[in-house]
Amino acid sequence: MRPDDLLVLNETAVIHARLVGRLAGGGRAELLLLHPVGSLRYDGAARRWFALARPGRRIRIGSRIDFGEEGEAVVRATHEDGRREVEFFFRDAFESTIERIGRLPLPPYIHNDDEESQHRYQSVFARVPGSVAAPTASLHFSPELLARIAERGIERRSIVLDIGLGTFRPIATERVDEHAMHEERYEIPAASVAAIEAAKREGRRVVAVGTTVLRALEGCVLERGRLLAGEGATACFITPGFEFRVVDALVTNFHLPRSSLFVLVSAFCGRERMLDAYCEAVERSYRFFSFGDAMFLERARP
Repeated sequence: MRPDDLLVLNETAVIHARLVGRLAGGGRAELLLLHPVGSLRYDGAARRWFALARPGRRIRIGSRIDFGEEGEAVVRATHEDGRREVEFFFRDAFESTIERIGRLPLPPYIHNDDEESQHRYQSVFARVPGSVAAPTASLHFSPELLARIAERGIERRSIVLDIGLGTFRPIATERVDEHAMHEERYEIPAASVAAIEAAKREGRRVVAVGTTVLRALEGCVLERGRLLAGEGATACFITPGFEFRVVDALVTNFHLPRSSLFVLVSAFCGRERMLDAYCEAVERSYRFFSFGDAMFLERARP
């Protein structure tokens, strides 16, 4: 990074969205909370939530999931994309209950769900609860690294994008342009807008930490015409040919195949450059995915 760069971070925090209970008819049931019904914003008091469920074939409308002395949940509706609408009846407040009985939802390829892994799956600057997956590029930043960045005089600002299905659901269609993104909520503070506009005027680089920061900033400009402070939602799917208007460089991990994230970095850097980078990563045994290595990408110029 350069001393005149502007670094933009995502301060979202992962919630204890993975809940394990027992079906009323017997057998284990697992829910992954997404967001409250009727709102993309996290609400610790909401009782009715969209969720993914396992085993999906057994969890239907009317299914009851028992959480012991904590209470139960009832499935009120199902959707074709696999989501369930679930109503919770907990003895205590919803937020305190999920923090007590729930887990941070580590990806399925991380098999060690111990307390160290749970702790590591939250960034050191996580502040605003609402995500059901970590903005994994953020996991590379320690207090010591942030202090070194500050010592170099690098300006730092933040936004929030709550990570949901839009980020982690894989592409299941044959053609990329047939993939439908789910909306994700973002919030951009006025101070961050002012800092980004100043950096663009002065020809300084805006460096996004993670694809979520890039999607929030570019999605805001795409859908609202310019970068505006406040809350919004984006279903922006960034594919090759996209015109980037805010972000100049990106810190990001190595992503899964058939993911919207690999399509995004291909749009940002060029598909051939990214394929070369992934080939080198494989040859050099870089670590992929959530707890893996990161790369620093500069945007391809026309």
